Amino acid sequence: MSAIKSLKRLEETTLRLGGNGDNWHMSWASDDKQYVSLCDGRGFAGLPSQDYNSRTYAITDDPPNVRFEFLPGYPDLINVDGTSDINRYYNFGILALDGALYQFLSTPNRAFNLLSPRFAGVKLIYSPDNGRSWRNQTGQAAVRPEGAAVRWEPWAERNRENMLFFNEPGEAFSLITVLQMGRNYSANRDGFVYLYAPNGNIEGTMNQMVLARVPKGQILDRGAYTFFAGQHGSSISWSPHIGERAVVHTFPAGWVNRFVHPYAWHPSVVYYPATSQYLMANWGMGCAIDGMWFGKPSYLGFWTAPQPWGPWTQVYGDDRWTPVGDAAARCYQPQIAPKWIAADGRSFWLVWTDFQVIDAVRPFYAFNLQKVEVTLAA
Repeated sequence: MSAIKSLKRLEETTLRLGGNGDNWHMSWASDDKQYVSLCDGRGFAGLPSQDYNSRTYAITDDPPNVRFEFLPGYPDLINVDGTSDINRYYNFGILALDGALYQFLSTPNRAFNLLSPRFAGVKLIYSPDNGRSWRNQTGQAAVRPEGAAVRWEPWAERNRENMLFFNEPGEAFSLITVLQMGRNYSANRDGFVYLYAPNGNIEGTMNQMVLARVPKGQILDRGAYTFFAGQHGSSISWSPHIGERAVVHTFPAGWVNRFVHPYAWHPSVVYYPATSQYLMANWGMGCAIDGMWFGKPSYLGFWTAPQPWGPWTQVYGDDRWTPVGDAAARCYQPQIAPKWIAADGRSFWLVWTDFQVIDAVRPFYAFNLQKVEVTLAA
């Protein structure tokens, strides 16, 4: 069986596709579209535009001819500057499964313009019809089959009954990534959906990765989630108690910012069919000396594993992630596009955002693409 030996980013393939927004978590649906999450932006030229806190789009076609489709049924979540309707929910994790879309929206403990904000929980919403209509997950118990209309709970009303995760031990599981396993999750064989997250919001926990799983048919039921609790030889332990979670992998120290809000080591993980492995991209914040975010180029790394829980082996590391040699680059949230993995496993496309200020009209490079060449070893 082949394995990934090394990776090389092909700078000459870099595409900057414009738009306004960031983060771009993606999932590949049964209709052959990729559904992508946007945070804090106005979207793409030629499509309806507001100052979205979060929104979902469909992606059709392949690089370089990528097209974005607006989903009119997505519930409006608009940033209104100077009010409490700002910075409320960030749709990071996303899963397309059997005609439904699930979104795991991180919520901070307070707006980012206030003192010491940090991510504190996750709200789950879903669409039963590939993005045409959306419904709430109702909390700890299983949701009614018909669901309920999405309601963006105000700051003071968020709690463990209307959030999937909220104020958990150590503030774990407040930044969710969903393992992507091919079109319509078809590469999955054990019937579980896997979710990764940082173990907290400070240096020493944010660079630790933890793992949960839930049966595919019970994603809306918080009581069905179990947490990786350790491995002893070939035996894997899962616990229904989040306090018994164990660390799956620890990333390099020194890449978690202290100011603005802690934001680092939020992974992208896919099943890699050509090698029957799992491939992860992850990033560390390039901090200034005083702990401010984006003070220098970010860290970019890739890891592989034989199982969703590891063990994870690093196959690429760059402590100065500067695409096309741009020293001003301040890149973050690398995402392995699940549809754009070559059938022979010898390349894939990476998506990211670049925070660097360009000008008043284009404050950052929003949607960026680059092909990554893969060297396989027998």
